[in-house]
Amino acid sequence: MTAADDRDRAVATLRRIAFLLERAQASSYRPAAYRTAARTVEQQEPERLHALAAAGALTDLPHVGAKTADVVARALAARPVPTLDALEQEAADASVPDDDAGRLLAALRGDLHAHTDASDGATPLQEMVLAALELGHDYLAITDHSPRLTVANGLSAARLRAQTRQVAALRRAVAPFDVLTGIECDVLDDGALDQDPDLLDELDVVVASVHSKLRMDRASMTRRMIAAVRNPRTDVLGHCTGRRLTGRERPPSEFDAEAVFAACADHGVAVEINSRPDRLDPPHALLEVAVAAGCHFAIDSDAHAPGQLVWLRAGCERAVAHGIGADRVLTARSAEEVRAHGRRAPARP
Repeated sequence: MTAADDRDRAVATLRRIAFLLERAQASSYRPAAYRTAARTVEQQEPERLHALAAAGALTDLPHVGAKTADVVARALAARPVPTLDALEQEAADASVPDDDAGRLLAALRGDLHAHTDASDGATPLQEMVLAALELGHDYLAITDHSPRLTVANGLSAARLRAQTRQVAALRRAVAPFDVLTGIECDVLDDGALDQDPDLLDELDVVVASVHSKLRMDRASMTRRMIAAVRNPRTDVLGHCTGRRLTGRERPPSEFDAEAVFAACADHGVAVEINSRPDRLDPPHALLEVAVAAGCHFAIDSDAHAPGQLVWLRAGCERAVAHGIGADRVLTARSAEEVRAHGRRAPARP
């Protein structure tokens, strides 16, 4: 093994710890600390890393604290890393049981809602894609935010076009794994989508979500959501109630669920079953309405970091509780079927 190999092992160890912390729903600052340290270590000359480790001076590096320095020193020396071992054991203990939800999870082919550091995610595009590939997905759609959501660093048309070129290049590098171009597009007050319509036509997946004026009156919110669903560029209705269950809790928006979900069924728009622990959206009562309306669904992670891509299990549990099988789940289809499902199919009336 060379010094460069040792450095690469240290970087991989730091990133694996971050991934497992994200998977376990640790506070975001903890995995962020390991990922930041990984980026610092990756930029160092291998010989310098060994010299710093020998001198007990790894904390001299920017963004490397006592805990991450200990991990780096152990990894450089190919010694056990207790922090990693404990997290790996926790992950193994939480392995997926062989039940209906586990079988639906195994049937999923990909994920249509994931964010990168281009908007409000934690890591670059490449890290999200590599994590999805490692988890056994066939594809991942990159759906960063649209421009009006400035708090999430939403992408302007120019930035989104640049990202689609980056996705195309990465797709070639990781084939046969597929990377889909996409956006989580803000639904404006009148139901319009917050992005250049011609650019939306070029994307593989458009997730339309309401992020503003969530306390709008029931009738206005219903009209707003139906207008978004009727837009032929909309493929998925994202986290439909906008509720938050943890942290800064937020009640669900009010709208006529029967009317909105009937529109989804009529226009071929999948209702997202959002698997984020702080969302779990739609609530069970609304999922029942969507099932009765004849909707299809997209079980998505809404991941903002690599380790969050494993949260799909929660969405599968909610789906099977309402008798939703893989035949009604868009994310159980291939990437090409996903592309053909929406705007790649003949235009809907």
